[in-house]
Amino acid sequence: MIPALIVFAYLAVVLYIGIFAFRKGSAGSGEDFFVASRKLGPLVFLLSIFGTNMTAVAILGSSGFAYQRGIGVYGLMASSSGIVIPLTLWLIGTRLWSLGKKHGHITQVQFLRDRWESGGIGTFIAVVTALMLVPYIIIGVMGGGSTLETISNGQVPYAIGGAIVAITVVAYVFFGGMRGTAWVNTFQTVLFLAFGVTAFTLIAKSVGGFPATMQAISEGPQSFLLTRERMPAEEFFSYMFIPLSAVMFPHIAIMCMTAEKVTHFKRTVVLYPICILLIWLPSVYLGVVASKVIPGLSPAEANDVIIRLLSQNTSPILAGVLGAGIMACVMASDSQILALSTVFTEDLFAYYGGRKKFGPKAEVWAGRTFIVLIGLVSYVIALALKEKANIFELAIRFAFSGFAALAPVMLAALFWKRSTKWGALAATVWVVGCVFANWHLTNISDAIAPKPPKRPAASAMRGGPAAGGGPGAGAPALPGGIQAVAPSAQPGGTPQVTGDGPTPAPAGLQTAQGGAPGGAPEGMRPSGPGAGGPGGPGAGGPGGPGGKKKPPTAVRIFPQLGDMFLRGPVNVTIYGFLPVFPMVVGSALLMLLVSLITPPPSKATIDKYFSK
Repeated sequence: MIPALIVFAYLAVVLYIGIFAFRKGSAGSGEDFFVASRKLGPLVFLLSIFGTNMTAVAILGSSGFAYQRGIGVYGLMASSSGIVIPLTLWLIGTRLWSLGKKHGHITQVQFLRDRWESGGIGTFIAVVTALMLVPYIIIGVMGGGSTLETISNGQVPYAIGGAIVAITVVAYVFFGGMRGTAWVNTFQTVLFLAFGVTAFTLIAKSVGGFPATMQAISEGPQSFLLTRERMPAEEFFSYMFIPLSAVMFPHIAIMCMTAEKVTHFKRTVVLYPICILLIWLPSVYLGVVASKVIPGLSPAEANDVIIRLLSQNTSPILAGVLGAGIMACVMASDSQILALSTVFTEDLFAYYGGRKKFGPKAEVWAGRTFIVLIGLVSYVIALALKEKANIFELAIRFAFSGFAALAPVMLAALFWKRSTKWGALAATVWVVGCVFANWHLTNISDAIAPKPPKRPAASAMRGGPAAGGGPGAGAPALPGGIQAVAPSAQPGGTPQVTGDGPTPAPAGLQTAQGGAPGGAPEGMRPSGPGAGGPGGPGAGGPGGPGGKKKPPTAVRIFPQLGDMFLRGPVNVTIYGFLPVFPMVVGSALLMLLVSLITPPPSKATIDKYFSK
């Protein structure tokens, strides 16, 4: 219980910071509450904008994903984010800052509304972005509940842990507004940056040294974790579009409005990639290490692998201190809660007459009321999703993909004079339709999705015959001499051999790329090297040296459409690509084509936003 008590002490500290910021603010000022009077200094701006973008996805999500997929997870997100996000901050963040300071904008919707001379379309975009931000907030509550439950060895249940985190975040955002959130994010960023290096060093030493652990993994049945084997090229390419979401996330756009000077962006752009490296690299590698020392976790349980490593390999006091570092990253959802409150207050309450009718103080209290409501709703949904969602996948499927697909809307508004409100509307409707379609396809295909395998127990990971390799392995043979194997835990991945037998496709369902004589059963979708026909390298048919063949990692949702819509253990893909890729491309094309065939904005608007 000692680690949990230390985390509780940390929560008390951040709560005090938020209340202290409340005492320093301007009572009743909407600009002070929502954007800290646009006076954040360079250090606070850097650490707060980085901290607000590093939520539970960065530590818990990335390590849990690496536990299943391997070190390639770093390349999926961190590598491209280290380049794309700083560029968007420099090219787009600075322009938003300049226009916001000049015209009094607090949110991106205020800019878009004025830029396209349409209150209705602005409201539609405000509602869409608010709804897509909710999953990101839920992730923070899930991460907080999971962290406290694990670090206390179950003495603090998930429901109570999530409630404690939600109440703490809501309280200091309620009192401190943007100033309190920025100060807390600065403190938390310093803490979790220190956590990454410290946890990596201590855990690696405790498990026998990092080189020895990596060597053991490379020589065992999980050597695929040290390669990109479980990450097809289409999926890897799709992830390059995810960092575009930084352009449209309301909390990032609003945070850009808080800088005191435009020169504050320079230091942020230079140091941001280094900060990403310090957080993501240790988290990903510790996830891989955990697959060796804590085998057998489900995808949902894998969210806790770093906390489990801390509990098993450090003293209780040190585990508590480092657990506080994890909690610091998890609680970055404070900025999203404040952003939702700001969108509600500025883009809906104030725009439709609330400020004029009730006054500026009522505007701030409306924002505070919404903070409480969104905290409560997020907590209730997080309880329902405890055993149903991997943190990383939840973020990618709904929050990141949707906001990335809205990037062309912001880019066109800032840099293309000819872009029109109808183009923006068409692109936004497309994104809404795609998010709903993704949810619908995922929902209707849950029953037919290949099931993630049970991870092998420690005894099954030593490479013996019963571990799934040679004669005597526990898996029965399939037609054509194929060893029965279970699909991977993620779409498009390399399956892992287990002794539990195959996971058959549902009756009557055709899986991707139908079978061939002597090869995989009808409908199985081979994936990657070793998935060839009889006698090919790694084939399980007669003459194939590998003795086994890879099973289906995806099934066709609509067999008559071929491989257009495939369902893996977690995600739906389109010809192997994650939905974010066609979503971004379709949004950009609609923005372009519809703008070209509809009347341009008025000369007054163009002069207002594009005159030098």
